[in-house]
Amino acid sequence: MTLLPILLVEDNPDDEKLTIRALQKHNIQNDVVVARDGPEALDHLFGPQAITPAIVLLDLKLPKIDGIEILRRIRADPKTRLTPVVVLTSSREEQDLIASYELGANSYIRKPVDFVQFTEAVRHLGLYWLIINEPPPH
Repeated sequence: MTLLPILLVEDNPDDEKLTIRALQKHNIQNDVVVARDGPEALDHLFGPQAITPAIVLLDLKLPKIDGIEILRRIRADPKTRLTPVVVLTSSREEQDLIASYELGANSYIRKPVDFVQFTEAVRHLGLYWLIINEPPPH
């Protein structure tokens, strides 16, 4: 069985490394494809070499096109509408939380600052979304 990749949309290199490290530490075997800004994320999802991710881990505060707009486009397209999207952000703004759920985010996780807490959050995220959860057919 081929595992679908994880699309990590993250512009902070430190958070990118921490997320990948946490996934590897907890034996999540899916490849991780990284997009470092909004246009790159959209290209991975809708461009000529588009991938079908098992899950999108989406930061909200991105250069060029923000995460809210990325989420809006994911949910507007029939090919990606059912793809699980977990907002993984440091944003503490209530409006981001509300907008994310209104646009169809499956989950909203605030990034803990502490590495141990962060890796534990990613472990739970990976176990649930990639192992326990029954995804929609692609």
